[in-house]
Amino acid sequence: MMNWQQLISNKRLGQENRHPERHDVRTEFKRDYDRLIFSAPFRRLQNKTQVFPLPGSVFVHNRLTHSLEVASVGMSLGNDVSRILSDRHPELKDTLFDEIGQIVATACLAHDMGNPPFGHSGEKAIQTFFTEGPGSDLQRLVSRDFWDDITHFEGNANAFRLLTHQFEGRRQGGFVMTYSTLASIVKYPYASSAASRKGKFGFFCSEKADYQKIADELGVFCVSQPGEPLRYVRHPLVYLVEAADDICYEIMDLEDAHKLKLLSYGEIAMLMLGFFDETVQKSILRRIEEEQLTDDNEKVVYLRACVIGKLENECVRTFVEHEDDILNGRFEGSLIDHIAPLQAEAYRRCAELSRQRIYRSKVVLDVELSGYKIMETLMQQMTEAIMHPERYYSQQLIGRVSSQYAIHSDDLETRVMAVIDYISGMTDIYALDVFQKINGISLPIV
Repeated sequence: MMNWQQLISNKRLGQENRHPERHDVRTEFKRDYDRLIFSAPFRRLQNKTQVFPLPGSVFVHNRLTHSLEVASVGMSLGNDVSRILSDRHPELKDTLFDEIGQIVATACLAHDMGNPPFGHSGEKAIQTFFTEGPGSDLQRLVSRDFWDDITHFEGNANAFRLLTHQFEGRRQGGFVMTYSTLASIVKYPYASSAASRKGKFGFFCSEKADYQKIADELGVFCVSQPGEPLRYVRHPLVYLVEAADDICYEIMDLEDAHKLKLLSYGEIAMLMLGFFDETVQKSILRRIEEEQLTDDNEKVVYLRACVIGKLENECVRTFVEHEDDILNGRFEGSLIDHIAPLQAEAYRRCAELSRQRIYRSKVVLDVELSGYKIMETLMQQMTEAIMHPERYYSQQLIGRVSSQYAIHSDDLETRVMAVIDYISGMTDIYALDVFQKINGISLPIV
């Protein structure tokens, strides 16, 4: 069984033996949070698509606003769990366990930082470039583990890479995060060769040793047998990060759909009131009337706040009730999968309507189609450039790439990964701009 005192560590990856002088009272986990907030990769999330196209006449969520909201819910989840479990386990009081709200919030900030432009369609474009496109020729030139990594390219694994990757003896971005924060973002703690049917995994082979080091230090145990692909149980705080994400994307996407007139207020109200019994429904509607909320958008905001609060309470209850199973690595599914039947059915109805009316809507499909073609083209052009760097056009393309990427390496796998790092780190707008320029569609204006 994992134990909380070992699971919560403020040791930093890459600075295990350093104890730098401190000039403020921030905890190490608050330092993690601040490093992310002020980082360029985090800022770039403001120009990455969440669901709906950016920019638009109606402001909807992007990856940045989504991550901030997830972090807010994650802080509440962590603080509530800390309070309840500290009463249950008095030995945890006044220890680093008190900081799990901050750890979860920080991991929530980072959870989407590895996502490529255009969300899911960007991921698929990278994967299928190697499985269905010209990149398939590389299979005979690279190792099996590396091939598994790039053909299952996954934003979660890429976030872990972004926060831990070393290049020429230094850590890119200067993150040097704490062990517990890093472990809390790895939703699928196994290698790509053990990827699930949906292709999910937690770390590339280049960062496998980093994850093993973190897991061993924290007491997160390995469940794979010798000779099998590497697989670990989850760090317990991953469940809280996942729950915060599940709550926000499902409920906030409904709010955005209402703003864009894809769903009526009546449809939204029916879905959101469905999370409560009849008595609470009447109370909510009475408060809306008492607050004199006449604008439908304001009513949706109020209902959304009620639903998020209810789901947060349900996920906390589920976590503390299943503490032993979680610490033993026996808990299956997500916290949302185990909430009370009334809320579970309401959540299922929201998810089903979202699939039908939001994620398959014309405006969303148009973004996915355009994004896929942009990413496919960038992957093809840049990969051809690193395969034939002696060509004039290849040299021009490679010249656009920042020196932080190992695009000139003698090792083919390193160069291919540099291309993926470069393209996945782009914003939607920058990817479109590069696409237009390298295809002669637009010229720079000086």
